[in-house]
Amino acid sequence: MRTSKLGLDFNKVDEAKKLAENIATDVQSFVENYTTVSVERTLCSLIGIDGVDENDIPLPNVVVDQLHENGAVGQGVLYYLGNAIIESGLSVQEIAEKVTSGEMDLSKMNSHSAEKAQEAIMPLVNASIDRIKANVAKRDNYLNTIGEGEKPYLYVIVATGNIYEDVVQAQAAARQGADIIAVIRTTGQSLLDYVPYGATTEGFGGTFATQENFRIMRKALDEVGEEVGKYIRLCNYCSGLCMPEIAAMGAIERLDVMLNDALYGILFRDINMQRTIIDQYFSRVINGFAGVIINTGEDNYLTTADAFDEAHTVLASDLINEQLALLAGMPEEQMGLGHAFEMNPELENGFLYELAQAQMTREIFPKATLKYMPPTKFMTGNVFRGHVQDALFNEISIWTGQGIQLLGMMTEAIHTPFMSDRYLAIENAQYIFNNMKNIGDEVEFKKDGMIQKRAQKVLDDAYVLLDEIKNEGLFDALEKGMFGDVKRPKNGGKGLAGVVAKSDNYFNPFINLMKGGQK
Repeated sequence: MRTSKLGLDFNKVDEAKKLAENIATDVQSFVENYTTVSVERTLCSLIGIDGVDENDIPLPNVVVDQLHENGAVGQGVLYYLGNAIIESGLSVQEIAEKVTSGEMDLSKMNSHSAEKAQEAIMPLVNASIDRIKANVAKRDNYLNTIGEGEKPYLYVIVATGNIYEDVVQAQAAARQGADIIAVIRTTGQSLLDYVPYGATTEGFGGTFATQENFRIMRKALDEVGEEVGKYIRLCNYCSGLCMPEIAAMGAIERLDVMLNDALYGILFRDINMQRTIIDQYFSRVINGFAGVIINTGEDNYLTTADAFDEAHTVLASDLINEQLALLAGMPEEQMGLGHAFEMNPELENGFLYELAQAQMTREIFPKATLKYMPPTKFMTGNVFRGHVQDALFNEISIWTGQGIQLLGMMTEAIHTPFMSDRYLAIENAQYIFNNMKNIGDEVEFKKDGMIQKRAQKVLDDAYVLLDEIKNEGLFDALEKGMFGDVKRPKNGGKGLAGVVAKSDNYFNPFINLMKGGQK
């Protein structure tokens, strides 16, 4: 029997989850009928097409662009590659190179049946599946031998723009006590409709997400993890116009955590909602199979809307994101559903309201590896007050059993953190986590008190909002600005031209092989 310290009505929670399920199912019925150029490029990468042409255009882009220009993407790139294997006897890499040189047009070759094309491509699909399984096994071996840090995981960022400098800072952070290293992605990469190639040494506000950069950082964290005696998880950004492609890169290079949320891209990057919702589904199938914890971006709603008044939109979005992830076969334990400590510090009893919401989120999503974001909106450059704000945030996290603690930096409003800033943030969290380790087991909340009433009101308001969204549909709700006070048009934004209806013979065997995790 479920019990609530907050006096939550779990019947209402169940009803809210049912509303969210109806919303997600309606979205999924749309997703099933379409593919995107990014999904098709992902399939190219998964079966082994790699490299760039003389203009640094990735070969998966070249192959899919040729099909798109000929109106053939709806049949699916795997059909055309399987067909080309039958016709030419070449490898998919050789086929891609001939497409690049202009020697081969995949849409104009003699056609074989979809069954024969799929039969020709399946050995490559199975080899890709086996490679990802081997990565999961390697992570599991590390976790079973050297182990990892306790939850809440201490999550810190590196963001120099240079992958080699990032390695220096990441290894230092691991030695200081970090459990997760997030390599912040360079500003604007989410709007690129291709994935840059190779190691990179220049970026603004972060470092390009490339497969080679993933490989370099994974190797560095394995080395320092063996040194300090715990597995260090690696996080990057699986969002934007290349969401499933970056998911595939992460699966191939053994990333552990991915920021993975279509709603964030729609609201804050003006990416077309149809495109990114379709992309999100395949990215989550891949992440689920690869054992990757996803982080969702609900915390960002509170940077454009008031954290006290709009808390229910965060909960409503978490409930929808949970259902969308379940439809992609993702276990609850891999859902880093997002929320944040973002109320105005001048608000009387703000700490109690924040505590109520964090406890509420934990009780509504008991298995999720919840992602808790630090105060950023009201950081002022006063590092002493900032350090206190971060300490209060850390207290609530250990009290309510959060999963991933994105550590606040006292210099948040001033600059990208120095190694010394990161050290102080880790020390702050370790001190509080140790001294308050079991406070959540020991303290109860006053019946019908301020904390209980706050949590109950947020749940009630989220239920009302979900009921409204169910009647509107998610796409119309986004058009009306129901999340984060941001309105986006269904047929506007970036990337809509890359959405294509599937033909009757379309196939993507990765969905069935990956969905639901490792067999």
